Amino acid sequence: MGISPVTAIILAVVAIIIFGPKKLPELGKAMGTTLREFKKATNGLMEDDEPSKKSSESTKSEDK
Repeated sequence: MGISPVTAIILAVVAIIIFGPKKLPELGKAMGTTLREFKKATNGLMEDDEPSKKSSESTKSEDK
């Protein structure tokens, strides 16, 4: 379920019409920064959760 080339072209044309060619690089940079921060926060949450999963798994194996 990817974006077809025609859809990508239409989206690019609409973005240029709405934001203008001068604002698009700024908008792309802002979106990239936001996505990077979101991934970093998500990975941090997953890493924080991993020790609790391991400890709960070890207690389950000790119960047997």
